[in-house]
Amino acid sequence: MHEHEIILLKNLQALRHEHAGKTSFSFEEVSAASKLPMDAVRKAAGLLADRAYVQVHETVRGYRTSVTPEGARFVKDGFPEERLVAQLKKAGAPVPIASLEAEEKRIGLGWAKSNGWVEIVSGALVLRREPDFRAYEQKKMLAQVAENNFVSTAASELVKPLLSRGLITEPKAEKAHALAITPKGLEALSAGARPSYNLTAPTSRAYPAKLHPVQRHADRIRQIFFELGFEEMQGPAVESSFWNFDALFQPQDHPAREMADTFYLEGEEQLPKGDVVEKVRKAHQSAWKYKWDEALARKKTLRTHTTAVSARYLDRSREQKREHAKYFCIGKVYRNEVVDFKHLAEFYQIEGIVLWEKATFTDLLGLLREFYRKLGFEKIRFRPSYFPYTEPSLEVEVYFEKKKAWLELGGAGIFRPEVCLPLWGKYPVLAWGLSLERPIMLANDIDDIRAFYKNDLAWLRDFRLKQQD
Repeated sequence: MHEHEIILLKNLQALRHEHAGKTSFSFEEVSAASKLPMDAVRKAAGLLADRAYVQVHETVRGYRTSVTPEGARFVKDGFPEERLVAQLKKAGAPVPIASLEAEEKRIGLGWAKSNGWVEIVSGALVLRREPDFRAYEQKKMLAQVAENNFVSTAASELVKPLLSRGLITEPKAEKAHALAITPKGLEALSAGARPSYNLTAPTSRAYPAKLHPVQRHADRIRQIFFELGFEEMQGPAVESSFWNFDALFQPQDHPAREMADTFYLEGEEQLPKGDVVEKVRKAHQSAWKYKWDEALARKKTLRTHTTAVSARYLDRSREQKREHAKYFCIGKVYRNEVVDFKHLAEFYQIEGIVLWEKATFTDLLGLLREFYRKLGFEKIRFRPSYFPYTEPSLEVEVYFEKKKAWLELGGAGIFRPEVCLPLWGKYPVLAWGLSLERPIMLANDIDDIRAFYKNDLAWLRDFRLKQQD
């Protein structure tokens, strides 16, 4: 039994004791005694009545209605039959029917005749009986409706002529409800009624707020890097070509800089202060044997990789004279690519660098192995590869048990001296760039990378993020 039902039963019992001889109580009385809102009283009463703990008595206590525009005019100016009688009294003699006003002739004449007030003699009206309009029921009832918009049950028959004349709106019954506790209800109280709960009752499905699956995976990766002692680095999405390309020793005529691969924006970015620009210029002109163009370096672009953030932090570490540092970045990158089931123009990349003169290629392999182990992959292997700004370079592959296959998840290597020395002033720097979305796709059997970003609310609500472990 619900708590409100018990409160209602107890208060009905108390009201019976307070009001000897009275067994039924209105909802308003029960609400006032129990301090329950009217809605709660109605709901509890319905549930108790279904189980015969109370009886609900329904009565009509009156009718709601209101005067029409014509009725309001009759209240103000008097009824047509009233005005007709007044005209006869004033004339003191028979009045020709033809001389009557249209409304008095059309409406008032019929009602005056049916009430026995006038008669027609030789085409003229003669006053037979002078009525007391203060006692005229139609006039009294119309005034009452105009004042209260309510008619009692006892007077409901008296308003029928007003309704037929179109002077009031259709009356609507106003019902009153009273409650009476039954012997079964009293017995339940004596037995010690207490709230009961159906723990197996069906409920509507709840959709509590939760993080997007990509954000949840990013948070997990962020925690892994923190556990490994890394600091998080951040950089702008709108980048200069200097940080996005030149600082990474990518020649200015490299195909990757073409519009086909890169989103260029209007305007230019300021180049960094200090001697880093000159050092990058010398590295390019010495190794690539061409004249380095500062205007191209100023071109504004959406960053094509988070390695641009690594370049900024290498320069910052030189300014701060840091001998040893470990950084990671999780951020969006932008490529001018055709969007399909495995390519996006906007996606996430995981970036990491280790600045340490004593770092070795073996340290790089160990870090990557530990990172993926924490991510849930036990079988990891490395394959030689090529990237423009690392040497040696490698690809990271993990064995995905569900697919029974080795799958590539990212690239890594040691930044070339032409990258490290102009920016940090030391060598080597371990570096890697890894995919964020791909491990989620593999673990959750998602074949289309676009599924993450379609804003499909039903899919996001039902999606259960599975991890490799």
